[in-house]
Amino acid sequence: MDYYNILKVNRNATLEDLKKSYRRLARTWHPDKNPTGGTEAEAKFKQITEAYEVLSDPEKRAIYDQYGEEGLKGMPPPGSQSRTSTAAGPSGPSNFRYNPSDPDDFFAEFMASSKPYSFDQDRGRFHQTHWTSARNGRSEASSGSQKEPSTSTSQLEKPPPVEKTLLCTLEELYNGTKKKMKITRNVPKPDGRLEVETEVLLVEVLPGWKRGTKMTFPSKGDRLHGYLPQDITFVIDVKPHDIYTLEGNNLLVSQEIPLVDALAGTTINLKTLDGRSLPVRVEEVVRPGQEIVIENEGWPIRKEPGKKGSLRIRFDVTFPTRLSSSQRAAIRRIMGS
Repeated sequence: MDYYNILKVNRNATLEDLKKSYRRLARTWHPDKNPTGGTEAEAKFKQITEAYEVLSDPEKRAIYDQYGEEGLKGMPPPGSQSRTSTAAGPSGPSNFRYNPSDPDDFFAEFMASSKPYSFDQDRGRFHQTHWTSARNGRSEASSGSQKEPSTSTSQLEKPPPVEKTLLCTLEELYNGTKKKMKITRNVPKPDGRLEVETEVLLVEVLPGWKRGTKMTFPSKGDRLHGYLPQDITFVIDVKPHDIYTLEGNNLLVSQEIPLVDALAGTTINLKTLDGRSLPVRVEEVVRPGQEIVIENEGWPIRKEPGKKGSLRIRFDVTFPTRLSSSQRAAIRRIMGS
């Protein structure tokens, strides 16, 4: 595969270029965004994730640039005579084995790491992380060795929760929704090894929630010797909307109208976040930047069931680029100048 072509970047692309392209393409081809895409969307999403995972890693990228996909997977370059050739040196293709990550897990980690959360790449793993003891306020850091299990759960410490981003549309937050979120956690086995468990959590999003709202699932995170099970907290983030912007409890719409409508009046039809068609009659002369406020058509107020904020429609008046002499004369006659 041509990873550069898959990510639609050139071979001199910087890490920031790769991030921007991956974020855009992954959101476009993620199976959740392509419910009708089937296997094609899944395959495309997998290719995009694999390409970014390779090109964003300097070591993998160097091997790929020199030996291609075959080098990454420990195979000889096309045209070589032996699979076991070591002419490439210690970092050559015969000594390197690349195993692609799970696309969904990698995407979740990438999106979480783009946010200002301090939870170690969305995993919250204990290695090299610090937390304050809930028992005595000490600041501690775990080492490579595990603590011996305590004899009583009341003496065990509770690490901070893992915070995961839950990306929602304005429609989902306005109306409420339920999302299935796949999570993984480390679980110690009797022989001391760590095993990764996978679980799907059902997250119920209530109408009127906003960016920053948190939902905690107790004891669904990592479980390590000497500590209480870690909690998982989902933090709401909002996808940009094509029409509406949320400001407090108000919804803001920027509406373009031509000059003739601004002067003579018009009716605009808005599609609300709950799917209704809302006609708005404009009867007064509208100035650029002027707003019309419609009460109780804004954001649901959680603490006051049945009540909503306001809908604010801000007008941008577009002027004609040219007028004929007869039009100018007609305007002067009508306007009385």
